[in-house]
Formats: sequence, C-alpha cells, structure tokens
Amino acid sequence: MKRDFQRYLRAKRTVDDRALDRRLVDDLRAELAARADDSDGPLTVLEVGAGIGTMIARFVEWDILPPGEIRYTAIDLQPKNITELPRYLSTWAADRSITVEHGDRLTLAGPDRRIEVEATVAEAVEYTERTETEYDLLVGAALLDILDLSKLESLIGTLGTGGLYYFPITFDGGTRFLPTDRADRSIERQYHSHMDAKEGGSSRAGGETLTRLQRLPGCSVDAAGSDWIVTPEDGSYPGDEAYFLRHILTTIEEAVTEIAPGAVDQLDEWLTRRRAQVAAGELTYLTHQLDLFGRVGDPVAIGADQG
Repeated sequence: MKRDFQRYLRAKRTVDDRALDRRLVDDLRAELAARADDSDGPLTVLEVGAGIGTMIARFVEWDILPPGEIRYTAIDLQPKNITELPRYLSTWAADRSITVEHGDRLTLAGPDRRIEVEATVAEAVEYTERTETEYDLLVGAALLDILDLSKLESLIGTLGTGGLYYFPITFDGGTRFLPTDRADRSIERQYHSHMDAKEGGSSRAGGETLTRLQRLPGCSVDAAGSDWIVTPEDGSYPGDEAYFLRHILTTIEEAVTEIAPGAVDQLDEWLTRRRAQVAAGELTYLTHQLDLFGRVGDPVAIGADQG
C-alpha cells in the first residue's frame, strides 16, 4: 500500500481523541487557566512533532487553551506536514466561529481567544537548544518513542519556571491484534525490536520517560494510560480508521522486513490475513501508551543537575 502520512494523521485524530486521558486533560486546562490569570502577556506554547495541527484543533475544541492571546509554535521534521498544517486548520475552522488569517503566521481568531500559529520545519532537539523563548507549555504527542530520551532535558529546558509539559500518546511496549493469530507474538516481537534498534528509539518509551521525569529536580509528573483501541462496529470502522489500520499494518511490514528479512514468508501470510480482516471489518487493534503531564521548577537547576 502506498502510504499517505498526512491522511494517516487525519485518520488518527479520532483514535487519539478516544485514547487521551480526560483527567490529565482537565488538569492541563485548569493549570493553563491559572497560568494565564497570573500573566500579563500572551500564553506561549511549543509543540514538537506537531504534524498537521490536529492538537491545535483539539485544544480549541476542548477549550483546553484559555481565553486571550496565545502564541503557538508548531515544529515538525517533515516539510509536508508543515505545508498541510494551515490547510488542515483552515478546513477545520470553516465550520466553526473561527476566522483564519493567513500571513507570516496563521492566526485563528475566535470569540474569546486569538491564536497566532508559527509553523516551522525543524528537528526537535536542535530547535529547542537554540530557542531563547521560555514557553508556558511544551507539547509532544506520540513523539518520545522516536526521540533519544537522553535529550529530554533539552526539551524541558525550553520551559520557564513553573512551565507545563504534556506528552500524550507515548508508546509503552504493548501491541495486540484481535482475533489472535498464530504469528502474532513473533511479528510483534520483531516490530518492537525494530523500534529499539532505531537511533534514539524505544518500545518502552512511556515508562522510561516517566522514570526520567521523576528524577528531574523540582519537576512534578503525573501519568495515565492512553491506549489506542480501534474496533469495528457492525462490520465497519468510525471515520477513516480503516485507513489508519492499513497504515499501521504497512508500518509493521516495513519494520519487520528490515529487521528480520528471513521472516518474510510468515510476515506475508500474516499481513494477508490481517488485511482481509480490515476489509471485512473484523480486526481490532490495541496499543498500550501513557500520557505524561507535569510542571517544572527552575530550568537552570534542571540543566545543572543533568550536567
């Protein structure tokens, strides 16, 4: 299957919406409101791995961002994502009471908030190491399993004292398909091994990140599960989630072929069965993930401790 990554990100929106832990969402909303009340200037947000802007749309729809002026920096390594971001947000805003202004920055103006979005192609750590802005909120969704966690402190270092971080949908070592298949354990083990073999990658990123955050001086951390669960109902999937599943199967195909070329015959047979189940509306997919949320203390102290 020829993959369209931007379509995958659009299809993933509904999957993520179901997965995100609402308790941590409520905590984030309350903390941002309090921070906005204590500040005279605009709220500043940095999203790393922002994709096509689905988190921005969600933050507005779910009233997570407080009223007022917001400066939102969205960075992503893939130019196609950054190109698609203003198109996605413009289409999303068309059915809402939001005016979209195009210029050097994309501006989303609603009844009670104005969000200036600066979308930039950049590598996460490189950007955070050169930015001089002290952000109020750092966001990284479905990011940390492909980021070298030794660089986590560089990301956290972009926050000012009392700044907030939110790392939802952080993969943590669980992939399952239903109904079960005789090849599942072998395929899933090889898929996770591919994550671990990538530079900076980890199939246990959720737990590893939680441990690192707990060790940062003056840094609070809370965690909750945010498992993906994609299951058919009456023989079909919500939205474009059948495409989401096909994309996941192709991702597994590429990963396992790269790390275990000798398993191609077993893999091909497994993929044939699984793709037929998607087409028939019979496949259920589950992954285990964590949402991580907290506040930092003095960023200078954090950097010095990690030395």
